[in-house]
Amino acid sequence: MFKIVATANQNILKFESQSIMTSDSFEFSNENNKGNSDLVTQLLALPFLTRVFISANFIALQKIELIDWIDVQNELKVVIEDYFRTHHSIFKVVTKMPVEVYAECTPNPDTMKFVTNKLILNGNIDFKSKQHAEKYPFIALLFDFNDVKSAFVEQNYIAITKNSKSDWLEITPVIKNYIKEHFETLVIASQLSEIDSATTKVLDDISKEIIAILDEYIKPAVMADGGNIIFDSYNELDKTVKVILKGACHGCPSSTVTLKNGIEATLKNLLPNKIEQVIAI
Repeated sequence: MFKIVATANQNILKFESQSIMTSDSFEFSNENNKGNSDLVTQLLALPFLTRVFISANFIALQKIELIDWIDVQNELKVVIEDYFRTHHSIFKVVTKMPVEVYAECTPNPDTMKFVTNKLILNGNIDFKSKQHAEKYPFIALLFDFNDVKSAFVEQNYIAITKNSKSDWLEITPVIKNYIKEHFETLVIASQLSEIDSATTKVLDDISKEIIAILDEYIKPAVMADGGNIIFDSYNELDKTVKVILKGACHGCPSSTVTLKNGIEATLKNLLPNKIEQVIAI
C-alpha cells in the first residue's frame, strides 16, 4: 500500500501512497503536534523520529543522525499501513464552523470572485497553471475543471478566470461546491503561505512615494474587484512607472482605462512633473 522512497536528505524518508490522503501539506514535530492525528502522535513517540511531513500522497519522516533507515524503515512501513487498515482518515474529524461561499462579479467578464468566510491566505498569490500550484493541492485541483484558466488568491477570496467560451451559469455552482466542501472537510486549518513576495530592492524616494500612493488610493478599489496591482519599477530618466496587474485586472477589457484614467492620472496629480506614463508588464 505504501512504497519506501529515498530523498536527497539522508535523514528524511518518504512513504508514498497510491491514493490521495489530504488536499494540503502539513509539518509536525513534538513542539507543534496538537494531537490531530493518532498516527502522527504514534510516530513522534518514537525517540529516533524528529518530524513528520504529510502531503497529498506521501508521509515523510525525519530521523536523528544515529539511526540508519535500513534498520527501521520496514517496521515504520508496517506501522503506517496498519493504521490505514483501520482508519478512514489520517486526521481526527473535528467540528467546523459553517462555511459560506458566494460568487461576486468583477469588471472582467471572464473573472469571478469566490468569497468565503474562511481566511485563505495572508497576502496574495497568482496561479497561472496547475504546475504553478503544485505545492497547493487545493488550488491545483481547480485547474482540473476544464474551464479554469487562472486563479488569484487574496485574503478570503479566490478570483478565478475562465476560458472565454465557458458560461459562468454552468461552472459557478461546481466551483462553489468544491471550495465549500474543501473547507468543510478540512480537519486541520492550514493557510497557504505567501510565495509572491518580490526580491527585495533598494528603492529611491520617488518609488517609495509611488508605492504609498498605490497602497492608499489604488489598491483598495482594485482588490474589491478581485484584482491587485504590484509596483515593479520607476525609471527616473523617462519618468515611466511599470506595474504588474493580477487577478481580475489581468486581461480585463477595462484595465487600460483603469491604468490610464485611474492609476496614471492619480500619480501625475500627486507627483507633478515626476510621472510621464504608467505601463503594465
